[in-house]
Amino acid sequence: MRAAILRNVGDTALDVCDDVELIEPGPTDVIVDITHTGICHSDLSVMNGTIPERIPSVLGHEGAGIVAEVGDAVTSVSVGDHVIAVWSPPCGNCVYCLGHKRPNLCANLQFGIMLRPQFRQGDQDLGAMCGVGTFADRTLLPEQAVVQIDAGVPLETAALVGCGVMTGVGAALNTAKVAPGSSVVVLGAGGVGISAIQGARIAGAADIVAVDRNPAKLGVARSFGATEAVLPEDLDEVKAAMNGGQGFDYALECIGHPVTMRAAYDAVRRGGTCCIVGVGRVEEQLSFSAFEIFFNEKNLVGSYYGGADVRVDFHRMLRLAEAGQLDLAGMIDRRLSLEDINDGIDALLTGDVVRQVVEL
Repeated sequence: MRAAILRNVGDTALDVCDDVELIEPGPTDVIVDITHTGICHSDLSVMNGTIPERIPSVLGHEGAGIVAEVGDAVTSVSVGDHVIAVWSPPCGNCVYCLGHKRPNLCANLQFGIMLRPQFRQGDQDLGAMCGVGTFADRTLLPEQAVVQIDAGVPLETAALVGCGVMTGVGAALNTAKVAPGSSVVVLGAGGVGISAIQGARIAGAADIVAVDRNPAKLGVARSFGATEAVLPEDLDEVKAAMNGGQGFDYALECIGHPVTMRAAYDAVRRGGTCCIVGVGRVEEQLSFSAFEIFFNEKNLVGSYYGGADVRVDFHRMLRLAEAGQLDLAGMIDRRLSLEDINDGIDALLTGDVVRQVVEL
């Protein structure tokens, strides 16, 4: 089958091959024919080394498709079911899943599937990004890593729910818990940022300000619900107008750089909430003075997978879309084939697109 492989960290293009195979599935595994996958900035983060990953690896972690085979012990899905792939699946039995009720933080399955080779090319084993590997005609997942959806849901939009939409909308609704009538600033107007803007709008925020260094994305941000959209150099002026000059109630950082994380923290008022959604590099540091943490009483929180219980929240996203409150179809501004995937990566690098979907 076809697959797009990252050979080395630092490569700027993937190797699209047609001689890749799946490993032999186990009794609790599911084989999914991937019909659509999004190209996410996290794929670039694996390519440039921001996110550590087994190499060589089939990239892609945001996809949807149709179940082709199931292991003998699989009970939750059947052949022919339409599903969304989950890159951080909850085991359903641990203290995070049951005791803390934070299944997005369950790592019992994730590290195992990230470490096992799911693909093979000749005599060489290949990893799969986040244990998913959706840049392939087929992939192999544990049954906990697929969520069944209604067959009437378009799979090209369902694919986006698997990462970017859930991450951004979930950060606003689940992690930051944006309140009705509040003021929100979103740093970064890519796919996750646009989803965070939509989440803030769904939550009932009165003021939603998008910040991006790409002027073309400012108009896009407004079309998805931002009440104002500005370049980074104009943020302080807008901040001065919020809450009597005190700053925003909430900031959602959707980029993953220390400088923008610090800017997000500085943008919120005393007692406000700064939510870090973007993925930064392991070696990079973020600094605060010992006094300001005490004095400002700001809430600084990370958001992992939008704080989601994917078994519930994926369906929640799809219901919001069906009700016209969440625009999924409008987020897709490029449709590609797998053979064109490197063109899509180049478009992400230049910041010219919000979201792209590959049809396999």
